[in-house]
Amino acid sequence: MNPPTTDPAFEISLRPPMFSEFTGQRKVCERLELLVAAAKKRGDVLEHILLSGPPGLGKTTLANIIAHEMDVSIKNTSGPVIEKAGELAGLLTSLEKGDVLFIDEIHRLQPTIEEYLYPAMEDYRLDIIIDQGPQARSLRLQLPKYTLIGATTRAGMVSAPLRSRFGMTARLDYYSAEEMQKIITRSAGLLAVEIDQQGAAEIAARARGTPRTANNLLRWVRDYVQVKADGRINGELADRALAMLEIDRDGFDQWDKRIIETLIHKFGGGPVGLNSLAVAVGEEAGTLEEVNEPYLIMEGYIKRTPQGRVATSNAYRKLGLKPPAGAQEQLL
Repeated sequence: MNPPTTDPAFEISLRPPMFSEFTGQRKVCERLELLVAAAKKRGDVLEHILLSGPPGLGKTTLANIIAHEMDVSIKNTSGPVIEKAGELAGLLTSLEKGDVLFIDEIHRLQPTIEEYLYPAMEDYRLDIIIDQGPQARSLRLQLPKYTLIGATTRAGMVSAPLRSRFGMTARLDYYSAEEMQKIITRSAGLLAVEIDQQGAAEIAARARGTPRTANNLLRWVRDYVQVKADGRINGELADRALAMLEIDRDGFDQWDKRIIETLIHKFGGGPVGLNSLAVAVGEEAGTLEEVNEPYLIMEGYIKRTPQGRVATSNAYRKLGLKPPAGAQEQLL
């Protein structure tokens, strides 16, 4: 049973509107604040920024904070949505000076669209080809000076020419348990639900270092205590609510357990290729690689090797098994 997904209105309501309310990612925020302050001092437009990192860590939130701190408008879109040059032209020509264009999953832009974007980022112009064959002609559109903020969960898939056109790149990392507790306490206040320190700690421990996951779990626990208790969240009630979702104290859900069980019992602990593991588990290889693997690798339960995925000693202990001689230890 997976945590309930978050509707857009709920998620936006919990997003901090300014740097001073943003918890975590301290070094990234310091650099972004400095860029914003310098641009405002010069009366200039902010340079293009590329934000990377796993899903749910705050890339979209930071883009909105930057626009808010610069006191400009922001237009949101994503790479797969922009299919034609005309759609990109419509977005860019609707911007005013200083505005922010936010492209989520920018690594999924089509190569032809990416080519149109290069002069739009460097020279603030757009060259559109009209018609085909002998009647083809180029139309040049001059654009206002704007800021492009790109976000990606797959930084390695952003092409070198596109990456080089960003003035700043920043990677977001998973949050610590202390930072997660602060985020959960703040979100609980916005949702008008009482939560004590033990309750926040219980949710934080299972949120996999990801604010989006934490907020989803918080909403579930809120619903649970409103039905099963008096509406106040403590450690014991949070534990019961999350156990109902089959999320244990290490943040493992049923899919995480199934992955390491399959890796150990069906493939002898590995090594095994990603595609073979995905077929055995019954999930898409891309989902395993992007959703489950980062956490399992970060916590030292599996390891990527040139030959394939390998279960570490932690994975055997997680299942209550004795690690075999020569099992991969977690690399610290």
